[in-house]
Amino acid sequence: MTRSDWSDVRERLARLAAAPGSPDVSGSLAHRWELEPPLRAEELAEAETQLELELPGEYRSFLLEAGRGGAGPAYGLFPMRRLDGRWQWEGDGADLTDRDTLKLPFPHVEAFNPADGLPDPPDEEDYDSHEEFNAAEDAYWEQHDAVVFKPEHSVGLLYLCHLGCAMREALVISGPARGQMWADDTAEDGGFRPLRDDDGTTLGFGRWYRRWLEAAEGQVSHVLHA
Repeated sequence: MTRSDWSDVRERLARLAAAPGSPDVSGSLAHRWELEPPLRAEELAEAETQLELELPGEYRSFLLEAGRGGAGPAYGLFPMRRLDGRWQWEGDGADLTDRDTLKLPFPHVEAFNPADGLPDPPDEEDYDSHEEFNAAEDAYWEQHDAVVFKPEHSVGLLYLCHLGCAMREALVISGPARGQMWADDTAEDGGFRPLRDDDGTTLGFGRWYRRWLEAAEGQVSHVLHA
């Protein structure tokens, strides 16, 4: 099982929180550089039993050693919490994670866009009246949304953070891309795509998180030495 050593994370976050330039890091005012307490081993075991799966190793070790959510990429990691006896994630877009289909395989390994093949939106110039155009436009977007936002597209995806404007990033829990981080850009008709490092390799949870941490430290350091 893939793991990471997270023993340095809280100290690094504390240094960032104390740095003068830290409020300028995008999303930091939301998470304030704070991690919620880690899960206990028995809590994680209960959650995985409920979900009927084992979470990918890097994220699993983060939950046990670093925190259950909080400081992280964009506006922070959606925290994992037990509500009314059920373990789930909370945050803007966390409800996109379907607990019942999380264990089903996410079938993709390459970027895909559910909007591909859809016709272009109606053009008002093609209609005799504003009312006819409005009706055609409403029908088009109803069809568009039924295709693009079909729940089947996101089976096996655990949504972990939002970037604003309904753009979100998720961890693949099951399927051939298990352990990879993917972007859900469907709000801007961009579809789904694996997140990649500078060298083109796909990002797992560990590198995804540390890449954000390093970038934040670099931004704050630049402010300090400006």
